[in-house]
Amino acid sequence: MILFLAARPVTAPPVRPASPVRPAPRRPRLSSRALAPYRRIFAVPGTRAFTAANLLARLPMGMLSVSAVLMIAGSRGSYALAGAVTATGLAATALVGPWTARMVDRHGQARIAVPATALAVLGSLSLLLCVRHGAPDWTLFASYAATATTPNTGGMSRARWAHLFRDDPAARHTANSFEQAADELCFMLGPVLATLLCTTLFPEAGTAVAAALLLTGVLLFAAQRRTEPPVAPAPATGRPRSPLRLPELPPLLVTFLATGAVFGSLEVVTLAFADGHGIRTAAGGLLALQAAGSCAAGLLYGLLRPKGPSGRRFLGCTAAMAALMLLPLLAAATGSLAALAVALLLAGMATAPTMVTGMGLVQSLTPPGRLNEGMTLAVTALLGGIAAGSAGGGWAVDHLAGAGAAYGVPAAAAALALAVTLLTARRRPNRPAAPVS
Repeated sequence: MILFLAARPVTAPPVRPASPVRPAPRRPRLSSRALAPYRRIFAVPGTRAFTAANLLARLPMGMLSVSAVLMIAGSRGSYALAGAVTATGLAATALVGPWTARMVDRHGQARIAVPATALAVLGSLSLLLCVRHGAPDWTLFASYAATATTPNTGGMSRARWAHLFRDDPAARHTANSFEQAADELCFMLGPVLATLLCTTLFPEAGTAVAAALLLTGVLLFAAQRRTEPPVAPAPATGRPRSPLRLPELPPLLVTFLATGAVFGSLEVVTLAFADGHGIRTAAGGLLALQAAGSCAAGLLYGLLRPKGPSGRRFLGCTAAMAALMLLPLLAAATGSLAALAVALLLAGMATAPTMVTGMGLVQSLTPPGRLNEGMTLAVTALLGGIAAGSAGGGWAVDHLAGAGAAYGVPAAAAALALAVTLLTARRRPNRPAAPVS
């Protein structure tokens, strides 16, 4: 019996196959969800290509004036001459820029931007050769004035976003925030690159590299034809109405003028403050902190869902800018460099949302066929404010009790921007932001 049982095969009970274990669904990372607005706008075909090309073309905007000053002052030994030449170029840009933008609207970006850029590059090269070979001073003014045909590359990029997302206000808000952050980044890196090239290679290196980058970037940008806005049809009767004739736009341009004065005076006063405290080398770092704060705020602002009427949001942004611009004045009174650095970082965080919301208002007010012209008028007002703010900040440094008190100039300019916005708030269209799904 024992042998029989031992010889009998023992069969094991059937084993049921285990059910497959499904992995738990992966939750999207917080950073991925937070950056979803930017990923959505750059998912549109062609947007990455024209953005990269435009950034290449926009970087020289922060290089050209600094390079010209270093090149002229280094060869002629006169900062007064260098400042006068760059001021002449700025005045010429204020006159020619809107006309160039009008031609872009009328005939298309690629058709106008390329020859306009070529003429501006020839002006930069002429300036370089005149400085190099000791030409008379008047040739410097004439050469730099020719660079005024440089197209508003940032405006052309914003016009493409406005065309691609003409029915999506939330996406336009994100795109405008990115563009403002890109502006801050270029104006932060441009002077550093220009100074490095002019001081480590030769004085003309900054101008030569800036001209090459500008031409290359515009050629690559113009080649992206599928995202280019269509040319607006000509009106049936008469000439198209200028954006300046719109009743809501001139007060908005005054606000841009005051905001530009904030930028210009803040730069001059910070340079003077650092020089007065024997830390001239730290001035670049202080200004970079202000630009970095604005750049970061611009990117973060683009992640928010725009709520409420656009005019009310613009009023809130200008109020925040007016409040935060008091911080450098208070920090400078303490004499602490660390306190001033923190104050400039925080003050910079208010300027980008103001510019983003303001540019959005310009887009909503300007007819589609004059969009480049409208945004170029805003940039022209900004540049005019920068020039006025630089002059006002320099006067305050020389005539007030030290550079610390001169920080009252950017605070006053920000208060002026708020006052103009308050006075004209009722005249602006209060268009509520579109809901974001």
